[in-house]
Amino acid sequence: MKILHTADWHLGKRLEQFSRLEEQREVLNEICEIADRESVDVVLIAGDLFDHPNPPIEALDLFYQTLKRLTNGGKRPVIGIAGNHDSPDRIQAPDPLARECGILLMGYPRGEIRPFKLESGLEITRSAPGFVELVIPGQNHPLRLLLTPYANELRLREYLGAEDREVELRSLLAAHWKEVADAYCDDAGVNVLMTHLFVTNQQADMPEEDEEERSVLTLGGAQEIFVKDFPKGLSYAALGHIHSHYVLQQSPYPVAYSSSPLVYSISDRQKEKAVLIATCEPGQPAEVSAVLLSSGKQALSKRFESIDEAVSWLGEHPNTLVELHIATDTHLTAEDRKRLAGAHAGILRVVPEFTNPELLKFTSGKQIDLSRSTEELFKDYFLHKKGQQPNEELLALFQEVLSEEQD
Repeated sequence: MKILHTADWHLGKRLEQFSRLEEQREVLNEICEIADRESVDVVLIAGDLFDHPNPPIEALDLFYQTLKRLTNGGKRPVIGIAGNHDSPDRIQAPDPLARECGILLMGYPRGEIRPFKLESGLEITRSAPGFVELVIPGQNHPLRLLLTPYANELRLREYLGAEDREVELRSLLAAHWKEVADAYCDDAGVNVLMTHLFVTNQQADMPEEDEEERSVLTLGGAQEIFVKDFPKGLSYAALGHIHSHYVLQQSPYPVAYSSSPLVYSISDRQKEKAVLIATCEPGQPAEVSAVLLSSGKQALSKRFESIDEAVSWLGEHPNTLVELHIATDTHLTAEDRKRLAGAHAGILRVVPEFTNPELLKFTSGKQIDLSRSTEELFKDYFLHKKGQQPNEELLALFQEVLSEEQD
């Protein structure tokens, strides 16, 4: 059984003033072509399907068109779960119609999808909260999926029926996954877990989280989950949230992030993007390979000693999105900015780095780091103006205003 694992599509995403929709259209077409070329049996999308809870209509259209292509006429199931950027209700809303096409969408932890059968031979034979068993056309063994969409810690505790507030979330999830695995997973089928949580290996160095992802997840988010909390007897665990391709463990079974399909921020350290192909057999760990994606522009941060140097580089790298840092002993003139804009259509922002001691003194010797999250910049501004950090109530109000502006 061949499973294509992808995640973090962030449809509708913008980088500064630039829409990424056409790039997303290209890369999702590439993913569809990979699914057909590799003859995969199942597609898993591990959360953050959209970039906002209320995505633009163009992003919705692209999402449903892509999922319909991936199903291969209802023969290939496509299973997606909500991430921390998604609205669980929006993800689940089309479920009755989506199921008729072989598309399974789960918005909430412990969600349940009723059994059904399609003319293609695709069938759900058993289901329970957070679990589904599928019979796939052309496969002799069923696929068992343990599905845990994102929810913040408070809601996760509610879904898991936690009465003791002192019990760690990790322990609650571990108990839930073990209970489901013990009840439904054995060596007669392929057993896979998919979740959109911040999962780490305590013994390994993790790639850095994107600043935006970190701020979204830590504000009322869920604590990190350890690989050791996952149940035994799986063939594979498909993760979403980290935008880099990263394998947390190979044994006793692979646990991996697939990466986002595009570079979505300047702080993204891994510029190569991929989908993962997990080849699974009952009772055996999956064999996993990465298929690199070629679509999409790079998002770069470059420093130059002069406008001339920047203009020369920009002309040689037209198919990029770039943040420019320009060393200068004076303020950039309108003519300077006009030259830069004329040399390249993908400039995210221009950051002057003053070398003039007088200007450094005027700016208190501190450059504003615009690669930091909006929330962190707001905290710095509030501290500068008021001499103290904003309280939790004000931070929550700021996040609400920011969310409305983005929508």
